[in-house]
Amino acid sequence: MGDVNSMGLPESGARSASAASSGKSRWWIWLLVVALIAIGFWYFRGRSASQAQGTSQATPGGAGGSGGRRGAGAGPQIVPVVVAASRAGDLPVYFNGLGTVTAFNTVTIRSRVDGQITKINFTEGQFVHQGDSLVEIDPRPFQVMLEQAEGQLAKDQALRKDAEVNLERFQLLFKEGVIPKQQLDTQAAQVGTFDGAIRSDQSQIDNAKLQLVYSRITAPINGRVGLRLVDIGNIVHASDQNGLLVITQLQPISVIFSLPQDQLPQVNTKLRSGGQLPVDAFDRDDTNKIESGKLQTIDNQIDTTTGTYKLKAIFDNSKNLLFPNQFVNVHLLVDVKKNLVIVPAAAIQRGPQGTYVFAVESGNTTKIKTVAIAQTSGNSVGLSAGLTAGETVVIDGQDKLQDGTKINPTAANATGSQNAATNPQPSGNQGDNPSGSPSGHKRQGQQPGTPSGKKQ
Repeated sequence: MGDVNSMGLPESGARSASAASSGKSRWWIWLLVVALIAIGFWYFRGRSASQAQGTSQATPGGAGGSGGRRGAGAGPQIVPVVVAASRAGDLPVYFNGLGTVTAFNTVTIRSRVDGQITKINFTEGQFVHQGDSLVEIDPRPFQVMLEQAEGQLAKDQALRKDAEVNLERFQLLFKEGVIPKQQLDTQAAQVGTFDGAIRSDQSQIDNAKLQLVYSRITAPINGRVGLRLVDIGNIVHASDQNGLLVITQLQPISVIFSLPQDQLPQVNTKLRSGGQLPVDAFDRDDTNKIESGKLQTIDNQIDTTTGTYKLKAIFDNSKNLLFPNQFVNVHLLVDVKKNLVIVPAAAIQRGPQGTYVFAVESGNTTKIKTVAIAQTSGNSVGLSAGLTAGETVVIDGQDKLQDGTKINPTAANATGSQNAATNPQPSGNQGDNPSGSPSGHKRQGQQPGTPSGKKQ
């Protein structure tokens, strides 16, 4: 018989019994794995169905596509736009330039005599008139000089009178033959010497009086006093390089500005014909008008480095709003285009077929109309053809329009939009051709016939 283990069982039988026992103890593990797989399959299947149902509900007509067919069959889309009415009127032609305000007259006040300042009769920033006293210099030295000159004059006049009396005696004695002719001539020469001395004394008196006048410094022009450059008590000299104060004439005042040389012929023709060309001065932002004046003259040469020429305009400056060396934007009115149809610049669109606008027809539908631009001035465009006064044009929302589009119009004033056609701002742009671009129009609409929403 074969070998047996300690329990009396054969060895091969013991291994078989052990394997059978191990297999029975692991059956629940396989059952657990199968259950987990079933649960996972059920979970992911339910989640996918839920997402599909949500997508179907979010999409209009998602049930079988019937809703999509209903949307495609709906009426045409109505586009909201902003509109403005065109008007008939005249449009000014402005030439724009950059200018600098220049004082009409500027005077640096200096002393014409030497002496100590004893009195200052002005305050800084004060407006003075010609002849007003500004500074007084100690007059006593000049008063003493005047008295000396007057004393010397009195002395010379007395000596001359004595010499004249002696001359009369010598003339009688010469007639009687008592004295020679030479003595008479000598006495006559002495009288002439005293005449010259008297004239010299009189000039000394006049000079002393003039020094007294110079010791009282007055305003030579009307204008505004600047900052005080010398204080009271200082000794000043006629040879000093620095002045006592500066006076600038502000009324009237001038503005020097430049324009391109291509605009010279038109301006020169108007000026030579005797016409007055109005000039407006605007602030640095070119939005607020400061003062109005007129063109005075044109410079006699063109700057070859910039291709521009200088012009000088005069302003009354009654409100003192212009100051010397102030930077301004200048608008020179050179012409007025008559009988134009004026629309806002935002209404102008451009395409391969030229310049056009979207006009509002009956039933709130749009119609593309080709127009011809005659003049652009700021935010206004003057049309010479293609549109009549009173027609309504679209000024905002053109990118979604084409010929025949249904719109929901809103007036520009109701939305707070700027109606540039009713309040044009001056501009230096000249008349455009039909394909020209109005100033400040940054946005371009679609060309006629392009599908809605597409950009060129």
